Amino acid sequence: MMRAPQQDRSRVTRQRLLEATLDSLVEFGWSATTVAVVAQRAGVSRGAAQHHFPTREDLITAALEFMFDGRMEQARREVTELPEGDGRTEAVVSRLVDYYTGTLFKAALQVWTAAAADPELRARILPLEERFGRVAHRAAVESLGVDDSDPAVRRLVQATLDLARGLGLADILTDDSRRRTEIVRCWAAQLDAALGSLGTSKSPASPAL
Repeated sequence: MMRAPQQDRSRVTRQRLLEATLDSLVEFGWSATTVAVVAQRAGVSRGAAQHHFPTREDLITAALEFMFDGRMEQARREVTELPEGDGRTEAVVSRLVDYYTGTLFKAALQVWTAAAADPELRARILPLEERFGRVAHRAAVESLGVDDSDPAVRRLVQATLDLARGLGLADILTDDSRRRTEIVRCWAAQLDAALGSLGTSKSPASPAL
């Protein structure tokens, strides 16, 4: 009888630590996001934090996975809200850009940058980066309702993701939202035209991700 409440408290503590890690990465960056800082921010002892995550790398990797899984669950719900017809492509591109300008991308970017100079951290992060890339690509394909077995279509989808990532980087230091809106509108029109010229048929997408 005592085990269930204890497990519930453990889950709550774990989630608070993961959320505090992401907030710290966005607000303070990689160097300042230590286990002690995260524990204080989460309102738990350092010992409790290390009980769940023995090392800083364990904590940060788990936090990125936690945020990623939450974002993907949100995307599954949101795909049913995408409009049909002429406005769908712009809505999809806008949604993808939102993904790369959101909290997950900003937090992940701090870790990616640190991993570039740390072989052990890079070995942990590369599988996550590959997973992010695969899922983002599949989300774009399914939301657009296209078949990326055509190499030209696949390149267009990848170009869209590269554009979204670049716009995410441009938003790190300053608010780039006004220019970003115009770029999204322009690219969506070009993407529609390019897919149309390839004779790509669109159909309502199944739930992405």
